Amino acid sequence: MRFFKNKLAVTVIVLSVTFLSLIVYTVKRDDKTIVENGTSSAIKPAQSIVYKATSRLKETLDFFLNFSEVKDENKKLTVENEELKSKLIQYSDLEEENERLRSVVNFANQNDNYNYIGCDIIGYSGGNFLDGYIVNKGENEGIKKGMVVIAAKGLVGKVTTVGSNWSIVQSLINENIAVSVMVESTRESTGYLKGYKDNKNRNLAKVYNLPIDSQVKEGDVIITSGVGMIYPKEIKIGEVVSVEEDKIKVMKNAVVKPYVDFNKLEELFIVSPKDTREIKY
Repeated sequence: MRFFKNKLAVTVIVLSVTFLSLIVYTVKRDDKTIVENGTSSAIKPAQSIVYKATSRLKETLDFFLNFSEVKDENKKLTVENEELKSKLIQYSDLEEENERLRSVVNFANQNDNYNYIGCDIIGYSGGNFLDGYIVNKGENEGIKKGMVVIAAKGLVGKVTTVGSNWSIVQSLINENIAVSVMVESTRESTGYLKGYKDNKNRNLAKVYNLPIDSQVKEGDVIITSGVGMIYPKEIKIGEVVSVEEDKIKVMKNAVVKPYVDFNKLEELFIVSPKDTREIKY
């Protein structure tokens, strides 16, 4: 039985080789007999099939023979792609940082009676930002208790404790901080702002002591008034989200959402007056 199987295999191989040889021979010859022409016509479809199969086989063999090179090239492209992604993120971060710094520079140019000392947050004085930020500048850099701290988007708070090379900054959403403010649109400057937490437990601020006939409204911008010269005038603080009437005290209060996101602070600037003779911290 095994003999017949081997014989059949040999027969198939021989016939296949003969058939392929015949195809090649008939293709290469220019002068063909009528019989050969007929045979050639009959085997042309087979030639096409064999040609296509051979081409595909060659492509497959080329792929496997060059698989190692393809794999290496793919790995190289993957690394390059990751590097480009990383550079894109770095570029985006730098662009955002430049935009933040540009905002501070523009403000500084309009308020040149002050020096602006850049500092980094290195920790919290308590469990979170409500207790205060620890920054890496202190007495060695001329920092004093009571100095104002700003960020690109507006007022952050003020310095409450100073060490030789560190300080603690209390944010304006803390109820211990009070800031003299005014309504940008009406220029009313009788109010003061303190930290406030609403019934949804959101960290906001509230302007107290506005006159009962104040035109303050939702959407108005609250800025520093500059009274006392400790806070530079017109530092942006936030936007009014609601207005309350206190009929007993005959005044209005305005709830304010600060522009600064106190969870995502990066660059801070301590505002140091150039002339401190009339300033009492």
